[in-house]
Amino acid sequence: MRIARYVADDGDPSYGIVELAEDAGGHPDTIAAISGDPLAGPVKYTGERHALDDIRLVSPVIPRSKVVAIGKNYAAHAAEFNSTVPTEPLAFLKPNTSVIGPGEPILYPPETSDLHFEGELAIVIGRICRRVPAERAAEVIFGYTIANDVTCRDLQAKDRQWSRAKGYDTFCPLGPWISTHLSLDEVAQLEISTTLNGQARQASDTSLMVYPIPRLIEFVTSFTTLLPGDVILTGTPEGVGPMQPGDSVSVQITGLGTLTNPVVAES
Repeated sequence: MRIARYVADDGDPSYGIVELAEDAGGHPDTIAAISGDPLAGPVKYTGERHALDDIRLVSPVIPRSKVVAIGKNYAAHAAEFNSTVPTEPLAFLKPNTSVIGPGEPILYPPETSDLHFEGELAIVIGRICRRVPAERAAEVIFGYTIANDVTCRDLQAKDRQWSRAKGYDTFCPLGPWISTHLSLDEVAQLEISTTLNGQARQASDTSLMVYPIPRLIEFVTSFTTLLPGDVILTGTPEGVGPMQPGDSVSVQITGLGTLTNPVVAES
């Protein structure tokens, strides 16, 4: 199942189930409205349906409390910065105010001159959890989406910690929807790629993660309670690079779709 948040006719965001032609006999891509919040409780179809081209997708989730991101989780990415893989997962936080949805602009702040894209697989948490053993990780996962861990590379080096460099408003695009139908085994071998203005920049596979998803959930929940709707970013592969105002960046993961955002100078 693919769960999205969308806006129709300039109304408030609603949840819906995305129905793609590739899945269901060739009918047009549509979104079927559901009542309520699927992360908070039971929902049901309302009977309302829209063509996907006629609505605007927004971030499929606004984290209840936080985005926990993982650094250096692909060995080749660590190597491209002359760094080593950490001996345990390297975690940092991005504020939920950094979250935007597909099509929304990434704002290029005046404090940086080296703004980078980082395409990533993101985990959406489905229940309150603390100290989850790796073998029970699947029990707390609601689904998966795509993320772009936008980073001011110069500020990251200057500050020697990552809060400002990765925490600006608009620095955590998520979308286009949450896929809830994939198993841990399936998610462990997905192709992930990033293009800038249509040109390939990143091309890798989630099987190359240093620390797999169960280990990440075990590690993160060892030091913080996760709430329904919280998001874990699983790290980026090699090939990260700069973006400029006027650029368009797209992150694609097999089976999850494509997340595209323009880059705009902050006014």
